[in-house]
Amino acid sequence: MSHANIRPAEHLAYAQRERLAFIELRVYFCGNLTRAHIERRFGVKPAASARDLIAYRALAPHNLQYSAASRCYLPTKAFRPIFKHTAGHVLNWLRSGVGDGVEDISARAIPCESVHDLAEPKLDVLSTITRAITAGTVIEVSYLSLTSGASIKRLAPLALADTGFRWHLRAYDQAKNRFADFVLTRIESARSTQETIPEPQRLPHDAQWNRMVPLDLVTHPGINHPAAIEADYGMTDGNLALSIRAPLVGYALKRWSVDCTADHCLSPQSHHLWLRNAKVLDGVESAILAPGFTASPDTSAAKV
Repeated sequence: MSHANIRPAEHLAYAQRERLAFIELRVYFCGNLTRAHIERRFGVKPAASARDLIAYRALAPHNLQYSAASRCYLPTKAFRPIFKHTAGHVLNWLRSGVGDGVEDISARAIPCESVHDLAEPKLDVLSTITRAITAGTVIEVSYLSLTSGASIKRLAPLALADTGFRWHLRAYDQAKNRFADFVLTRIESARSTQETIPEPQRLPHDAQWNRMVPLDLVTHPGINHPAAIEADYGMTDGNLALSIRAPLVGYALKRWSVDCTADHCLSPQSHHLWLRNAKVLDGVESAILAPGFTASPDTSAAKV
């Protein structure tokens, strides 16, 4: 990744640099690129997308190879990024589909800052994972677990999830025969096996991922002035209804400090919201993280 700080395209107009950065992002993290990707993303004509590809290949002649069989551009084994990409930028692009280009702080309309993550996943690990998700192939990773330490795992990578605290990989653990969450920053290395993910290990068969949990959030009954909390969360009549995927529910309730006890007995000073329908958490593996929730004996977390 020593080339990451090089900015060889600075002599180009910003709009074209953004398109070239998109070309690199798409190839680097999705593993393929067609001219149609550029044309759809930026609304340009085929002639313009062809010029952008020529321009990128002039700047990075060893990064792309054309596959006649797939009719698309693929990353070469010698691929090295020429733009500076941070994991946070890439994950935001993957999550929202915007912000494709180079980061330009000077382009901000007003001063705007945020708290940075303490750690970010390695870009080479992230690109291996995202390419495998796109291709539907199995990966082998070196993983650091809180419970079992370092180990080599064979995973069927399925999706990325932002818990609000950090990023997870949703995957099928082939050794333990289960779907589970893996913290991206705990993956030290990853390599593609080029093996196709078996159908039973794909996302449509992940019962937890496909379960949407309806949450009925209300202001904590112990709050003296609930109007302030209602304004914080845009509530209607003191109520906020939303639906979240089961693997993310526990993280969301923890992040929002929601009192998930049946009798709203947690402190309203630190828990401004109460989950009025806590029974919906039954059978949700991530609910063990929800403040005040007591998991049933047969419920276990699937994050390692």
